[in-house]
Amino acid sequence: MRALFALLAGGLFGAGLLVSGMTDTTKVQGWLDIFGAWDPTLAFVLGGAIIPMAIAWRVAARRQSATLGTPIPPKPGVKLDTRLLTGSALFGIGWALAGLCPGPAMASLSYGGTQGIIFLLAMIAGMIIWRALDLGLLGKGKAA
Repeated sequence: MRALFALLAGGLFGAGLLVSGMTDTTKVQGWLDIFGAWDPTLAFVLGGAIIPMAIAWRVAARRQSATLGTPIPPKPGVKLDTRLLTGSALFGIGWALAGLCPGPAMASLSYGGTQGIIFLLAMIAGMIIWRALDLGLLGKGKAA
């Protein structure tokens, strides 16, 4: 049952990314180009995502378990450190340069093209390299 709900949720999310234009790299880069040819249409997509999530967080805060019975983990504490800030900056730079982030990259694989595959492979390689650095396999100790 969990796999079915995961498939449905993932399919709905991917379809939403396709319909909203989040898999169109030029639209995403236009959104981020605030001093050039700015395209504000993704503000509606972002706003449309924030509203239902705010409701979902409030509902989840009052529940002990998810609909399928698994426990809802406690809310993590807020920890602003160099790892979070560096990761956020790298994510934003990568999103601006490529016009894709992990979710839309996965959704873009559904309609072919080599750009999405190259991005996905580079993203996976970056995750593997970071994990190796974090575990101290490629250097000294933990990554900063």
